[in-house]
Amino acid sequence: MRTYLDFEKPVAELDAKIEELRALVAAGEGVAIGDEIGRLEGKANLALKGLYANLTPWQKTQVARHPQRPHLSDYVEHLFTEFTPLAGDRKFAEDAAIQGGFARFRGESVCLIGHEKGSTTEERIKHNFGMARPEGYRKAVRIMELADRFDISVIALVDTAGAYPGIDAEERGQAEAIARSTDACLALGVPNVAVIIGEGGSGGAIAIATANVVLMLEHSIYSVISPEGAASILWRDTAKAQEAATNMKITAQDLSRLGVVDVIVAEPTGGAHRHTAATIAATGEAIAGALGGLKGLSREEIKARRQQKFLAIGRNL
Repeated sequence: MRTYLDFEKPVAELDAKIEELRALVAAGEGVAIGDEIGRLEGKANLALKGLYANLTPWQKTQVARHPQRPHLSDYVEHLFTEFTPLAGDRKFAEDAAIQGGFARFRGESVCLIGHEKGSTTEERIKHNFGMARPEGYRKAVRIMELADRFDISVIALVDTAGAYPGIDAEERGQAEAIARSTDACLALGVPNVAVIIGEGGSGGAIAIATANVVLMLEHSIYSVISPEGAASILWRDTAKAQEAATNMKITAQDLSRLGVVDVIVAEPTGGAHRHTAATIAATGEAIAGALGGLKGLSREEIKARRQQKFLAIGRNL
């Protein structure tokens, strides 16, 4: 069953009417209403196109958080083969919020790391809604170091509201774990590509997204803090989250202009949550293009390009 966002109410009403008419046809009570169904479908498509052509930053935030948006597991299923997950940080425990291991991408061996939010209530609890504890980032470091040792490119799929802020995570060195994971990304002598597929929240995202090439889905967000968190700090009022979202420049379009994001991956009209297969296919093409552009470079050149990319952010505004 499709979940509609608040601003999609006009489309929801049209879709409801279409479903009612289809039910009549199925019951043999509306044999002559095919034209009306077609007219309503056309109207719904136009309404959806109009809405998604002019999304505000807050609306994009809602789309990025949509529960039916494709998750890491969907990308694994459709883009990769022979995925072999690795578990544990070899120091404390396994963290299910970050998944990682080795796989094949279009026949090539790759290291895959990403946040998993889960689709059902049980999965979301298991994966802690994609918010990793320190052991998740230490696991990421362990896997990246293996990839670097065996000269295997790294692909990171980012989708997290942020690192888990609980007391237990802080007691086990959350900030240090994030910093070491970010450093591990910068130290890689192999190409790494990151894709913001939903939410890219704070250090929890940067820890695995410090890559040679950063891709971002059209209706994803990438920010140092959530709009609600920023509103709470700046105005002590979470009701101003919409204003915060606009001023924080968290959309793919804003971040591309600022040089934070290299490539925007277009989403079909209505967002990734309506067109999972098409979105994943487009993401695969973008990843292949990014990796192809880094082929033939030496380890030193790869490191230098990555470092220069991040040092240049904000210098030419």
